[in-house]
Amino acid sequence: MTVNSMNKDDKIYVAGHRGLVGSAIVRRLQADGFHNLLLRTSKELDLREQSAVRELFEKERPAYVILAAARVGGILANDTYPAEFIYDNLMMEVNVVDAAYRSGVKKLLALGSTCIYPRMAKQPIKEEYLLTGPLEPTNEWYAVAKIAGIKLCQAYRRQYGCSFIAAMPTNLYGPGDNFDLEKSHVLPAMIRKFHEAKMRNESTVTLWGTGRPLREFLHVDDLADACLFLLSNYDEEGIVNIGVGDDVSIAELADIVRDVIGYEGDVVYDATKPDGTPRKLVDIGRISSLGWCARIGLRDGIAQTYQWFLDNQHGLRGVG
Repeated sequence: MTVNSMNKDDKIYVAGHRGLVGSAIVRRLQADGFHNLLLRTSKELDLREQSAVRELFEKERPAYVILAAARVGGILANDTYPAEFIYDNLMMEVNVVDAAYRSGVKKLLALGSTCIYPRMAKQPIKEEYLLTGPLEPTNEWYAVAKIAGIKLCQAYRRQYGCSFIAAMPTNLYGPGDNFDLEKSHVLPAMIRKFHEAKMRNESTVTLWGTGRPLREFLHVDDLADACLFLLSNYDEEGIVNIGVGDDVSIAELADIVRDVIGYEGDVVYDATKPDGTPRKLVDIGRISSLGWCARIGLRDGIAQTYQWFLDNQHGLRGVG
């Protein structure tokens, strides 16, 4: 396996640098002394526009690319905006990967999600389980687009010899998360719901589903650490899971969030709402064998995320 040694002077393009993942990666790069970062907001560069993406790559010639840009959201958002989820993600992946190839990028890391795996995949989920069964219907539009992005990287690698790799993080959370209840994932949605219930002295908080599904949660700063690790230590076609190797039920998660926030009311589960995938725990044997592991515990990570929410809530969309 051939790996590339990153130089502090290398130009690194982080696509999606204002998102949860991208902002964490930028923080980590800057902390590690990488100063030549190429960053563009979605207003400055629409990654769905091929000509604009090609122009950027031809002009700037980044050495490394981290593709963290994506349209993301929870069950409600996927169900409400299926066309946007599949179109936007497909176009961003196609344009960035192709432009990276054409401009001679040394290495590209594409980030997907573990929701690409079959709904009823054997647990813990190994990378080779991809495309072995039906997807979870509540997020299939996003999953199909991300699977296409993986295959795109693999195809360019096979045909053109590109050093393009892909990693699949498990459920993420942390500073910079989306707390909009219409579009957020389960953990930030819980933080906001319990916080607002506490502020309003409400006696109950209602959560979707039964509380029984099991989920794994990875702090976004751990993901950023894993991304830099893979860029320096991995260069193969196979995708790589990134996770913590442990999971909790949604009900257990709710108890932790409620305790961290200090909400003293009751939790009610609306079983008429979908649970999503029953369990989603990834096998982290591949990245563990390379020498990487997560470091931030779930409770500590939730406490840190809640503090970020408190510090930034007045500037967040849909929060006031």
